[in-house]
Amino acid sequence: MPRKKPFSVKQKKKQLQDKRERKRGLQDGLRSSSNSRSGSRERREEQTDTSDGESVTHHIRRLNQQPSQGLGPRSYDPNRYRLHFERDSREEVERRKRAAREQVLQPVSAEMLELDIREVYQPGSVLDFPRRPPWNYEMSKEQLMSQEERSFQEYLGKIHGAYASEKLSYFEHNLETWRQLWRVLEMSDIVLLITDIRHPVVNFPPALYEYVTGELGLALVLVLNKVDLAPPALVVAWKHYFHQHYPQLHIVLFTSFPRDTRTPQEPGSVLKKNRRRGRGWTRALGPEQLLRACEAITAGKAVDLSSWREKIARDVAGASWGNGSGEEEEEEDGPAVLVEQQTDSAMEPMGPSRERYKDGVVTIGCVGFPNVGKSSLINGLVGRKVVSVSRTPGHTRYFQTYFLTPSVKLCDCPGLIFPSLLPRQLQVLAGIYPIAQIQEPYTAVGYLASRIPVQALLHLRHPEAEEPSAEHPWCAWDICEAWAEKRGYKTAKAARNDVYRAANSLLRLAVDGRLSLCFHPPGYSGQRGSWESHAETAELVVLQGRVGPAGDEEEEEEEELSSSCEEEGEEDRDADEEGEGDEDTPTSGSGSCLAARNPYALLGEDEC
Repeated sequence: MPRKKPFSVKQKKKQLQDKRERKRGLQDGLRSSSNSRSGSRERREEQTDTSDGESVTHHIRRLNQQPSQGLGPRSYDPNRYRLHFERDSREEVERRKRAAREQVLQPVSAEMLELDIREVYQPGSVLDFPRRPPWNYEMSKEQLMSQEERSFQEYLGKIHGAYASEKLSYFEHNLETWRQLWRVLEMSDIVLLITDIRHPVVNFPPALYEYVTGELGLALVLVLNKVDLAPPALVVAWKHYFHQHYPQLHIVLFTSFPRDTRTPQEPGSVLKKNRRRGRGWTRALGPEQLLRACEAITAGKAVDLSSWREKIARDVAGASWGNGSGEEEEEEDGPAVLVEQQTDSAMEPMGPSRERYKDGVVTIGCVGFPNVGKSSLINGLVGRKVVSVSRTPGHTRYFQTYFLTPSVKLCDCPGLIFPSLLPRQLQVLAGIYPIAQIQEPYTAVGYLASRIPVQALLHLRHPEAEEPSAEHPWCAWDICEAWAEKRGYKTAKAARNDVYRAANSLLRLAVDGRLSLCFHPPGYSGQRGSWESHAETAELVVLQGRVGPAGDEEEEEEEELSSSCEEEGEEDRDADEEGEGDEDTPTSGSGSCLAARNPYALLGEDEC
């Protein structure tokens, strides 16, 4: 009798996966590798995908793949709106790894933190966004979709033909996601473009501004979100920058978790997350400003926004006397919000011209990049959590509508990444790329460490230093290795310092705002004093103090600084394991861009 061939558990698992995928009718080689350490072993070059059409020869990496549900052609496809980014070549990944080990980090000047939008997007170039091609009612659905795909392939071809892949940023290659944007713009009366105040020019594509205000003739409201993560003077400077360059904008300052900037922070509370209970969402800063902007836009129209103003008054009154008795009461308190999940039938083309403010209802579309806080903004407007939020880019997969009041309808659009010339490391730090699926995170850590003193803030000791006070040149790899040594991150087999896990931990700190990297408008460094003494800066400080945490019940939970939800006894958890409702959970150490004093100075070695 012949000997049985050894068959490992790993091979058996792969055999079962292949069998299930054949039953579902999926193509071979499209399985997600998000659970692997780097994914490089399972994402071989011969298994690369392309976007909707096969005419684009550039390799596309599809992220956030979910298991399919059901059988047959009419079953729901959860991967229809997942992120499609251009794949980094293996040579490019290896080159960046070598640079992370060899390149000595040098601190950049304050002028290097100034971002000009003309250098990022180059207005007037091919760095545009895809437009829906002309159509008519005589076209069938198949003809329309085929025409849109051909137009989208031409759009991608122009961009990749004009710029080398190394110069381009990550941007969306999935046509289905762009169709969501088309639908939201068509049904909106007012468009909200939400940006992150730490880097608003990254999230502000001029092509969208020209299209909305020009071709569509709609009002565009720029929402500078998360203003609690930046100094008030910088917030005011960015506001005036956009007013100067884009005069048709209505600008609103917003944050779902305001804080009193006049209250000094305790250095020992940096490692603690404040879990606000009760009426936390009603404390949002900005709903009244947004209401005033919408009232100015709809002046003279057949729209009555008095119900919205009454709702804001009720929320403010309720937040002043509410005792925050529990999360369950928060979810049940208040009137019901009608939620409409848009299906494929809702994606059918609308007429070339649509009646604005139909039946006295104003539709407000919320668009923007991933991780800028679109869903949190809707929760802040409603006054409680009605939209699921997450730090993982691409969490919102299709647009939904919510009736804030009988006359105000909100529309939440999935996050879209527009093409630009931004460094890809900056996109990673901005939360645009899923951190758990980054093949090479070390250069992004180096980009961060050359702009803020990460080694000093985290009290890192150089891996080659015999004494803590010894001076050694740092590279990105050294920072990751020092953080792995400090946090005790070890590989499972050889017990070496797990630098990949440490790099992901540092990137999550930057995305969460605990290591806050803020960029400045051009000329800010020379005019910092005038902005700090500006009248609007003082008004913003007073406003944040008025709606700050006073009177709100807080429950402090000390958690690991890595913010990756890692617990003892759990090894190699690199996937995004954050809670679904933790995208903008406020942290007491995320207030200032770079405080004058080290917030970690009073922490002991074991506490950091």
